[in-house]
Parts: sequence; structure tokens; C-alpha cells
Amino acid sequence: MTERLWTPGHWPSWALVGLFKLLALLPFRLQARLGQGLGWIGYQLAWDRRRVARINLSICLPELEPWEREQLVREHFGWLGLAAVCQGLSWSASPRRLARIVRLRHRERIDTYLEAGRPVIVLVPHFVGLELGGTAFTALVHSGIYMYQRIRDPVIDAQVRHARTRFGAIPVERQDDLRGLIRTLKSGVPFFYLPDQDPGRRRGVFVSFCGVPAATVPTLGRIARLAGAVVIPTFARFLPRGEGLELCFDPPIADFPSGDAEVDTARMNQVIEARLRTMPAQYFWVHRRFKTRPEGAEPIYPVRRRQRR
Repeated sequence: MTERLWTPGHWPSWALVGLFKLLALLPFRLQARLGQGLGWIGYQLAWDRRRVARINLSICLPELEPWEREQLVREHFGWLGLAAVCQGLSWSASPRRLARIVRLRHRERIDTYLEAGRPVIVLVPHFVGLELGGTAFTALVHSGIYMYQRIRDPVIDAQVRHARTRFGAIPVERQDDLRGLIRTLKSGVPFFYLPDQDPGRRRGVFVSFCGVPAATVPTLGRIARLAGAVVIPTFARFLPRGEGLELCFDPPIADFPSGDAEVDTARMNQVIEARLRTMPAQYFWVHRRFKTRPEGAEPIYPVRRRQRR
């Protein structure tokens, strides 16, 4: 498989990998400036994603004035640019450098349970600093387990998989049997769980997200119940002026799980909603979070041309 990745058809991907790794050699403050510049270009050119972000913000933060939401869209693309530029850090930075860039806030909230050998689910919503924050978690807190979904480009997929496992993290694919995951959780290895992307009608249930029914994976409560795990919401936040990134551990979700899958899934969404309001420019707004609609409901996003065929 490795030999196939070096065929000429993959050379552009290797060039991109090389660029990311070169950028990782720069001081983080300079990467932040480059990222903001890249984000400005993305805002100008990625009109489809810009439109998705505008729609999402109008749904989730309707109390804002239109000009305030547009300002958030601009800021969001700047943070997206930074996340892209510092991708190479996730792939190659040493634990020492990661410790200089990433600050762990309220780490004692998770260490208390890890030291006691208690099963822990680290609930990590899709904020733009997620990739760097996840790498820092595996390097500085615990190697952990994480759910992995293959990337279409095999070169990038190999790089991302290597980056996420280089400090000992255990990958679990979405289709894998949950029993192995539960056993590992019960052994005291934390599970890094990403919950908030549209899973489609087959795998999701409709619960409220910012007041709109959103298809959501309903397995958090089930995994927590089977493993006897506490759920600690954890959020990655880039700091201004290139000062680094914070990985913030919130208190465990109280009285969770309830035993009702829909109630637990709605509770999870409420936790994410509360935090996105404290750092709105860094939530992953360019994702079509409301793409899957309840039966008979009108689509929220404009239908793409290729979907009309």
C-alpha cells in the first residue's frame, strides 16, 4: 500500500503534506498571521461554504444583527485558515513544543477520574482547534481512544492516522464493534468522542440543536451507560494574536446518562450550544449541520446542481 502512495497521481498530495510540515517549523505567531491571510482568501473564494456558514449562524444565533453575523463569518474563516496552517504541528510537533503552544485549562477535572481508573468519555465538539487540541491531549494528558473516519485522499489519510496515533492513541472505526471500545474504556483509557456532525437519517435521531431538529448520533448515552463512564465536555479554543490554543475541560455532565437515548442526545446538544455561544467564531459553521431534515420538512440549504440531476 505504501508503494502505491508514491505513484505520480499522489504527488500533489505529498506536496501539500510537505508544505504543512514546512509551515510547522515557523513560530506559532507567524503561523497565526499566515492563517488569517489564508482565511481571508477562503472567505473571498469559498462562496458555497460562506453561504452555509451564514445560514447556520442565522439559525443558531438569530438574535444577532445581520452585520454581526457577517463579522462572525469573516472571523470564522480566519480561524479556519489558522487551523489549516497549523495542521503540520499535529503531524510533527514534539510534546515539548505542543506544551508551549497548548494550555490545558482545569486539567484536574479529568485527571481526578483518570487517576482513579474511572472510565471517561471526553466529549469534543467540532470547534476549529479540534485537531491540534486532540494531538495535545494524546501527547500531554493520555493517549486515549478516538473514533476515526477514513479520509478519501489516501496520502492525507495516512498522515492523519499516523499523527493521531504517534503518541499511542488507539483508533476505532465507526463500523467497529462497540464491545472492544467498552472494554478499553473500562480499563481506564479515555475515549475522545466527536459528536456533532450530521450522521444522516439512518444513524441519527432528530433532537433540537439551537431550536431546530437536527439529525444527531444517539450513542453517547449508550456508551456512557455500558461503560459506567463520566462525560467531560472539552473544548479547543484558539487564543487571539497567535498566543496559542486552550484545551478547556468543563465539569462532567451531571446525572448523565438518563437511560433515555433521545433525552441524553438532546442534553449533549444543549452542552454544545451553551459553549458555542461563548466562542461563536470558532464553531465549525461551514458544515451542513442541518442537511438531513425530518420527513416532509423543507431543505435548509440550497440544493447543489449535481444533486438536481
